[in-house]
Amino acid sequence: MKTIYLLLLSMVFSGSNVMAQAWPNKPIKFIVPFAAGGANDLLARAAAEGASKHLGQVVVIENKPGAGGSLGTVLVTKSAPDGYTFLISAAGVISNTMIKKSVPYKDSDLVPVVMIGLAPSIIVTSAQSKYKNLKEFVEASKVGDGFHFATAGTGSTPHFVAEMLNMRYGSKLIPVPYKSGSESSTAVMGGQVEATSEASIVSLPHIQPGGKFKPLATTWIKRMSAAPDLPTAAEQGFPELQIAHWAGVHAPVGVPLEVLDKMAAAVDAAMKMPAISDRLKSMGIEPIGGTRASFNEFVNAERARLGAIVKASNMKED
Repeated sequence: MKTIYLLLLSMVFSGSNVMAQAWPNKPIKFIVPFAAGGANDLLARAAAEGASKHLGQVVVIENKPGAGGSLGTVLVTKSAPDGYTFLISAAGVISNTMIKKSVPYKDSDLVPVVMIGLAPSIIVTSAQSKYKNLKEFVEASKVGDGFHFATAGTGSTPHFVAEMLNMRYGSKLIPVPYKSGSESSTAVMGGQVEATSEASIVSLPHIQPGGKFKPLATTWIKRMSAAPDLPTAAEQGFPELQIAHWAGVHAPVGVPLEVLDKMAAAVDAAMKMPAISDRLKSMGIEPIGGTRASFNEFVNAERARLGAIVKASNMKED
């Protein structure tokens, strides 16, 4: 009986190794849980373009927006763990399970594979605003009733920006939830709210001379390649204000490690291709890449950092 068990076990591992060695032998799907055109989608398409060349197989993008990213995420968690369906993940994949009362997946249903890149957020006011930088804006918000700060809903990146400034630096920002980043941006341009924080690819076209935004700071750890003159929040005395619209690759649990390693290497190689890297940087997106280990470390750190903010600010779904 023991001999039969060992034989079956060896067959399972042997079959898994053969599958990993043969992978990929058919098209791969990247599920984007958001609509086309945003940072997550653009990063997904860049990663798919480069990874397909590295792997010698087509990588197809499928946009499955809905429920704050949960719809597309669930599709991936329920897919076969055969290495042919991956999720293009974002911060919401981490924060949804912290904020929402009911999420149709668990954190443990997904495995981090590799970082693709990120779009730093830019804190903006209307072009007519009198504030020259983030420090002036924060100090002014402490007077009177405070400032209204547009967000794309509870748990969105601008919501975290507002709460970080409130908790760490004593600002008095009142989050105002809108249905999307485009709606919140329009509210700032029209003067309905004092400010927002939006992805670089959305904000950059509006901060040029004659634009409708005045930029106050970026929210990542270094200046943007596309706007090197725009200072970071950390440079202005806000080192704990660190967040970006990032995109990575997650897989359903159970995909062979060899396959995950190959996908990680393919996306990392894609982010190092000059044609892809230069194109992303010109749009305000920073290519990252890396290894499975580095992305796993990033995800764990983000989960701990954002979780503390969710708890302290009592962040709950709308």
